[in-house]
Amino acid sequence: MKTDRFEKPFTTVPSVRRIKRRWGRWVVGIAIIPAMAAGYLWFYAPQHLPGYLGQYRQAQIQASDAGGRGGRGLRGDAPVPVLATLAKKADVPVYFDGVGTSRALNTVTVKAQVDGKLMSVNFKEGQDVDQDFVLAEIDATIYQAQYDQAVAKKAMDEAQLANARLDLERYARLMQTNSATRQQHDTQRALVAQLEAQVQADQGAIENSKAILSYTRIIAPLAGRTGIRQVDAGNIVHAADTTGIVVITQVKPIAVIFTLPQQRLAQVNKAFARGALSVQALGDDNRTVLDRGTLTVIDNQVDQTTGTVKLKAEFPNQDLQIWPGQFVNVKLLVDTLRQVIVVPSAAVQRGPNGTFAYVANDDTVTVHPVTVAQQDDIEAVIAAGIDEGERVVTTGFSQLTDGAKIAIGTQEDPQRPAGSERRRRGSPRETPAARSEPTPRTETVARPAETPSSGASGQPAAASEQSRDTAQRPTPSGGTATATP
Repeated sequence: MKTDRFEKPFTTVPSVRRIKRRWGRWVVGIAIIPAMAAGYLWFYAPQHLPGYLGQYRQAQIQASDAGGRGGRGLRGDAPVPVLATLAKKADVPVYFDGVGTSRALNTVTVKAQVDGKLMSVNFKEGQDVDQDFVLAEIDATIYQAQYDQAVAKKAMDEAQLANARLDLERYARLMQTNSATRQQHDTQRALVAQLEAQVQADQGAIENSKAILSYTRIIAPLAGRTGIRQVDAGNIVHAADTTGIVVITQVKPIAVIFTLPQQRLAQVNKAFARGALSVQALGDDNRTVLDRGTLTVIDNQVDQTTGTVKLKAEFPNQDLQIWPGQFVNVKLLVDTLRQVIVVPSAAVQRGPNGTFAYVANDDTVTVHPVTVAQQDDIEAVIAAGIDEGERVVTTGFSQLTDGAKIAIGTQEDPQRPAGSERRRRGSPRETPAARSEPTPRTETVARPAETPSSGASGQPAAASEQSRDTAQRPTPSGGTATATP
């Protein structure tokens, strides 16, 4: 067989035409991405288009909404329904938000200080106890006997001391008549001093035995709430036990340790120097206020690993809404802005050139660049760009441009902003003028009955009769616009 010859149908080298076709697919795929982005801006976000394109697209949307199905009564100057509110002055608190962990103000593990049998447990698990409450009792038989022995030993030594003092007096009288030597007198005086010291030692032994005897009654060192009992009655407890009998936590008041970024430290220190700062403990929804307390301590160093500083706040916790070990959202009040311009946060929009707001005039809107000093989920503080009493648009931005005509609705009967949601296919439309300025029907045109389509076969007969009639309403331009009910 010859292998030095290959026929043309068996060649495997890719053709140049196939390589070009692959590159063509890549180019087409890359070109589709900016086309989709441009289409999204054109249909759903015309406010972000350049000025002339935005105005042109706005005119198209207004004409489409005014004309309804089939382009009847086409109007390019229909006002855009919006909602607006007045900018006002108010006092706005400045809060710093943090996340912390609550801990008991004091925590004590109650342990036995002497060995013995646990005779009784006098508390219930979870009980609130006062200071010096007797929690448990240990068998005191041995320690009572030791105390009695110490008392008896002192009595014996006191009797010897009394006899020695009498002998000292006798030696003193005999020495005056030379019946006793000075050495005997000095020896007796030393014995009296020795017995006096022994009596003092006995008193110390009595105090020690009394203290050990008192340890058989285990008392609460502070007022708080008991936890789960660690030892039951009848067990032998030891002073060397590590578990203890019960843990008492002081939850009224309670402390919360939270952190703030180090960038906030200077402002917090400045406010803390003026006086106590108010702190709010919030629930999981970050809205419900569990308790209100005060800031007590700012840590003396910044954690270099996280760039945060620890702070400690104390809360009364009268309703026990905060529990030791619980994660808590914290709001620290550091300042209050007095009489500043406040608008709803929904009125502040963001564009390529920064933040702005639509200010409503009589029947048009104007774009005002604004400077936001502070903003949360509810309201925004405007430092510049809006004055008190000006009306700002809060709803209906999708079709607004600078100088566009508007129709301001009310909160009780708000008008749905045009283009705010996609209308269902085949649903009837009305022009904003027909909704806001109803006029009596001037003419009723009877039309021959049309054959209902399959999509409208389930509509009531009354709706079919209304669909055959149209109401002609006068338009501001002097013509008539047909509104389909």
